Amino acid sequence: MILSMTGFGRSEGVYEGKKITIDLKSLNSKSFDLSIKMPSRYKEKEFEIRKVLNDRITRGKVDCYIHLETLNSENDSNINEEVVKSYIAELKKIAGDGPDFEYLKMAVRMPEAISAKTDEINDNEWVLLLQLLQEAISKFENFRKTEGDILHEELKRNIHNIETYLSMVVPYEGVRLEAVKERYQNTLKEFGNIDETRFYQELAYYTEKLDISEEKVRLVQHLKYYTEVMKNENLNGKKLGFISQEIGREINTLGSKANHAEIQKLVVMMKDDLEKIKEQTLNVL
Repeated sequence: MILSMTGFGRSEGVYEGKKITIDLKSLNSKSFDLSIKMPSRYKEKEFEIRKVLNDRITRGKVDCYIHLETLNSENDSNINEEVVKSYIAELKKIAGDGPDFEYLKMAVRMPEAISAKTDEINDNEWVLLLQLLQEAISKFENFRKTEGDILHEELKRNIHNIETYLSMVVPYEGVRLEAVKERYQNTLKEFGNIDETRFYQELAYYTEKLDISEEKVRLVQHLKYYTEVMKNENLNGKKLGFISQEIGREINTLGSKANHAEIQKLVVMMKDDLEKIKEQTLNVL
């Protein structure tokens, strides 16, 4: 089964006036490369979050974004009233009587006059965050499967094209070898005192060098193997990459032995589809 390395998943939830949004995105990569961006509130849970992602996501350059949005107008800061009053009293002692508002403006700038509310995540919020993370991963996996189905159809079409072009080579094989033999025989007539036995040995050797039957058989086998792995094996991207390299070797050898304009044209079309296969295979998980 084909899975794409391209993926996307999003989940959202609300906890005590805070909206939590998790986005997962991935692109192709030779290994698993994870980047996480999250509010400082959740930093203490980064190790656990990484472990969940590592356990469920395979390969790809993965970006995880956790966004926290406050939905109500509640202030995240506390004014330490007693501390502020103490500062105002001390300021009055030093500066004498004056407008309380001016003293207040100075007092709130003093150390510990204002403190941030606790920014620690509690157990219930952590449970919700984990649920949202698992939900985002599930959507991410479904996206990869959907993209993989599209990739499967494209790869299957390209493999079929190469098989079709290969079958079109057959009619030109006999014509090609007959043309070579006829050219050599005409050459033989033009010259006298030639050892015919040696001549035909050389002709047989040259004809054998032009024979592409083995390349055709191996190419058919590689195409069949590619299709089988694509259909029946999971996490098969690297293996498909290796098979596509073998397909390329046989096509290149076939082209170098072709010695025929029409066969060369078919080889060029095979190479075009093979390049598409290689590009698409890079995005297979």
